[in-house]
Amino acid sequence: MFTISDEKLFHNCLLALYLIGPPTFISLRYIQAPYGKHHRSGWGPTISPALAWFLMESPTLWLTLLIFPFGKNSSNARSLILISPFLFHYFHRTIIYPLRIRSSGGQRSTQPNAANRFPVTVAFMAFGFNLLNAYVQARWVSNYESDGAAGGWWFWGRFLVGLVIFVSGMYMNMSSDMVLVGLKREGKGYRVPRGGLFEFVSCPNYFGEIVEWLGWAVMTWSWAGFGFFLYTCANLVPRARANHRWYLDKFGEEYPKSRKAVIPFLY
Repeated sequence: MFTISDEKLFHNCLLALYLIGPPTFISLRYIQAPYGKHHRSGWGPTISPALAWFLMESPTLWLTLLIFPFGKNSSNARSLILISPFLFHYFHRTIIYPLRIRSSGGQRSTQPNAANRFPVTVAFMAFGFNLLNAYVQARWVSNYESDGAAGGWWFWGRFLVGLVIFVSGMYMNMSSDMVLVGLKREGKGYRVPRGGLFEFVSCPNYFGEIVEWLGWAVMTWSWAGFGFFLYTCANLVPRARANHRWYLDKFGEEYPKSRKAVIPFLY
């Protein structure tokens, strides 16, 4: 009977996390995931965005909580502290964010009903990625990370620096999402977002999430954390570029020409 060791499984999954980044980046330069602003038919059955976000993000919670107790670091307080920002982000993304978009006017707006749906195929692909990533991040922290178990200035120094970066990114991400949800709640269709980082970039929510996972990479100081950061860039930078072009095409001269797509002053 074929068996695979836990260490081999972890390394294979970690390698997969790196290998899927380049094709994701390249494909999203030409084909945008068909939801939100880029909705189009032909992608099969659809569900509500709130349900889609809940289902596809859920492995980051239940799989992490399932795997963590079986790691050799599971009872170490430093490891529990280290995994907490990851769980906090995904509690918001899995539970709070879907409730907010469900209660907003986005799903009852003046746009055609089909444009407010989420393809099951896209949710399924995101579900698969989150299974992979939750396993890699949770298994790294709970079993393979060694600095947290030992403690010391190196662990706490990088953790605190990374945490500051992470919290800053999460604030940018959540506050920008709230602006977008507020516009949807008004039920007047798509409008030009104003205020905050929207004055600098079209997608500050994506910029905030990129900053978050940069902070996570610093906190973990690991190939697992860095791989997640790289994949986040591969996924969100092309999406932000497409959103930026969409805004320019839709609003024309009304849209601020000084705004970048996702990185203030640069891109």
